[in-house]
Amino acid sequence: MFKSKSRIAIVGTALIALLALAGCGQAAAPQGNASSSSAATIDKKTITAAGSTAIQPLAQLAAKDFMAKNAGVQVNISGGGSFTGLNNVASGSIEIGSSDVFVDAAPELKDKGLVDHQVVVEPFLIIVNKDVTVDDLTQAQLTDIFTGKITNWKDVGGKDAKITIIGRAASSGSRATISKVVMGGKDFTSAATAQDSTGNLITGVEQTPGSIGYIDAAYLKDSVKALKYNGVAYTADAVTSGKYAIWSYGHMYTKGEATGTVKAYIDYIMSADFQNANVEKAGFIPVNKMKK
Repeated sequence: MFKSKSRIAIVGTALIALLALAGCGQAAAPQGNASSSSAATIDKKTITAAGSTAIQPLAQLAAKDFMAKNAGVQVNISGGGSFTGLNNVASGSIEIGSSDVFVDAAPELKDKGLVDHQVVVEPFLIIVNKDVTVDDLTQAQLTDIFTGKITNWKDVGGKDAKITIIGRAASSGSRATISKVVMGGKDFTSAATAQDSTGNLITGVEQTPGSIGYIDAAYLKDSVKALKYNGVAYTADAVTSGKYAIWSYGHMYTKGEATGTVKAYIDYIMSADFQNANVEKAGFIPVNKMKK
């Protein structure tokens, strides 16, 4: 009898132990799932980027891919110009300010805690209306044209025709880049027409005889003509080798270090998968191809 009761006790104890172990196993499963979800960096469902119209198409392409990979996330992309993007991210009204220029170009923002993420290399082209017979301009000639010192194509080897400058608004990073890289910091003549987007600039040059302007290489159309600069035609290799000098980094600025969904989106743009598959195809140059 005693042995029988002992056996029952032993079996009961073993059964309790097994149930306890099973309970522990069930409690451990959610912890494992929680650990997996915490590895994701998505912390908000909507983020907004604005600024450079040059970067905008690439940012939109990245946003489309990123949203497809992260269900329920919305990435809103708009233009407005580089300085608009910088000011808006500094004020906290958007999460990402895209820019063709370093924040140093806006000294009033230098102490606003903006953090730079260089996401792409942007080559720029000098374009003219197709009736212009000039094919090549030096840095000095371009500076004289854009500052208003030269106003007729005959003075740079072309036909006797008025030069019409079609540029960008003061908020444009493209304008700031041309001023810095080509003109040594000089400003454009007040006679230059200012367009609010690259697309409108191209249309203006296309429709205005004797006109000249500047665009990102990614936007070039057959309806206008791209000029050589200092005797060098634009190619990606010419930029990376240092032979073609009109380019800038494309930046995405955040207020403080990027975190959560914002960081995940920027990391995706910077990933080898996106850079290798999309950047050159879109007319830009991957940042890892530039020689330091």
